[in-house]
Amino acid sequence: MKYTLHQLEIFHKVSELQSVTKASEELFLTQPAVSIQLKNFQDQFQIPLFEIVGRKIYITEFGEEIARTAENILNEVKSINYKALSFQGELAGKLKIAIVSTAKYVMPYFLTDFINQNKGVDLSMDVTNKSEVVRSLENNEIDFAMVSTIPKHLKINRIQLMDNKLYLVGGKQYKSTGKSITTKEFEQLPLIYREQGSATRNKMEYFIASNNISTYKKMELKSNEALKQAIVAGLGFSIMPLIGIKNELKNGDLQVIPVKKLPITTNWNLIWLKSKNLSSIAKSFIENIDENKDDIIKTHFDWFDSYE
Repeated sequence: MKYTLHQLEIFHKVSELQSVTKASEELFLTQPAVSIQLKNFQDQFQIPLFEIVGRKIYITEFGEEIARTAENILNEVKSINYKALSFQGELAGKLKIAIVSTAKYVMPYFLTDFINQNKGVDLSMDVTNKSEVVRSLENNEIDFAMVSTIPKHLKINRIQLMDNKLYLVGGKQYKSTGKSITTKEFEQLPLIYREQGSATRNKMEYFIASNNISTYKKMELKSNEALKQAIVAGLGFSIMPLIGIKNELKNGDLQVIPVKKLPITTNWNLIWLKSKNLSSIAKSFIENIDENKDDIIKTHFDWFDSYE
């Protein structure tokens, strides 16, 4: 048998995603290139690695065994590369981060320089809901998490990164007077909520309850992007973070509606377990954040001030 690491990588990715098309996209290869290498890899075995039924690919039991072995081999190859770089005095290895969905508008700016300066660092960043982020942190599956609400049941260290400001937001269809709306006007707005457990949802509900506002819920959505698009389309209004709607505010698809006692201001935090045995990469990342966070905020997020 004369299979290559490239073929192992392709087969592992196809088995992981159960799709030649998706594998080609993640590997930045054309679909025909992936199909050819997959066939060449299969030709070296007498037992089928996969079956195609209709237009869907199914990995056989034998194929799953080979995929697991391929994953181990690929991990060992990465380990060799990391060790070679480490002996050359460079940072090398994985940096694992989990962030809540809205944080995807923030975290990349705090990563860019560090990743560009350390070519041997492979970044794994999971963008998911709050409960999954906390679960990953609690199970020690990641180095860091980025959240706006600190999980109280965990002993953590943190770096406060920047403000997270939430405003009442509506579409361009709303005719604003520029003045703060009254409680009665607020109560007439059809509201769109994030899902239960979301930090944004919690802050919105707390604001409404603490101000004795009677409202009706129009709908509930599971992501900030879905929420944003629903408001753009004119389906309703929501209290949401300013951070994810810069372009929509600029082009007029969305607008901030003045309300007394808004914005709600929380903080974005980079957190990690106090008991975490940090790698040299994780320690270097913390140092990089401490040294550069003020410049990053000034360079990329000073537009916040125009909504004060």
